[in-house]
Amino acid sequence: MRILSKAASAVLAAGLGLAGLAATPAAAASCGNNAGGFPAWLEDFKSEAASQGISRGTIQSALGNVAYDTKVVSLDRNQKSFKLSLDQFMARRAPPSYVQKGRSVLRQNAALFDRIEQRYGVQKEVLAAIWGMETGFGANSGNMNVFRSLATLSYDCRRSDFFTEELMAALQIVDRGDMAASQMRGAWAGELGQTQFLAKNYVKYAVDGDGDGRRDLIRSRADVLASTANLLRAEGWRAGAGYGPGEPNYPVFAQWNRAVVYQQALSLFASQMAQ
Repeated sequence: MRILSKAASAVLAAGLGLAGLAATPAAAASCGNNAGGFPAWLEDFKSEAASQGISRGTIQSALGNVAYDTKVVSLDRNQKSFKLSLDQFMARRAPPSYVQKGRSVLRQNAALFDRIEQRYGVQKEVLAAIWGMETGFGANSGNMNVFRSLATLSYDCRRSDFFTEELMAALQIVDRGDMAASQMRGAWAGELGQTQFLAKNYVKYAVDGDGDGRRDLIRSRADVLASTANLLRAEGWRAGAGYGPGEPNYPVFAQWNRAVVYQQALSLFASQMAQ
């Protein structure tokens, strides 16, 4: 998931999907490239989170048992899928079986897609394409502890400032009652939910699509799709306009993900489902 500021565009180009908060003093605390300084860094961050208004209960539930994760660092250093050709990328992220599955999903959820398209102006097949490319229509949202991942990447020197803001945003999600810390499980870099929102995007764009008073992008299909449409509209999507290369909405895909091959695949996948 997921709109990022210009300062974070390199993150997307490196392969993080779906763009807050100002950089915090915690971001300037000593980073590290091994587990040695992590406990001290974490205590500093907890203090900073409390000073930012995050409740002690949230801090304890989210960060009380967090440890440095070498697997996350390894995954961060070895991202390769965005170097694929369009055909290779489509074969991996939007194969023909996904086109058929997507058409079925659109039929089965026609009323929901129609309602969201009418409200936000984003074509239903675009939402289905994002949903399919990110998590196989919700089948694989990730099962890694988001706080462990984000704390590790916040402490790691490579992109400490960026991920420190993401970690603070993840605490906000819990603090405002959208999800319990134990429910915050996602991809290795902290992306959350069925369309893989980064935490700052979650705070900024998530909406309550099913009317239950919470914004749950992991379990609520209505919240997921409405929030994705809300994000795209906020970033310049024009209702009814085309989304193919050279058309008005195509540049908005770059706000979702900076990788050119991703943008090409998303446009193609959506158009295939609409046929």
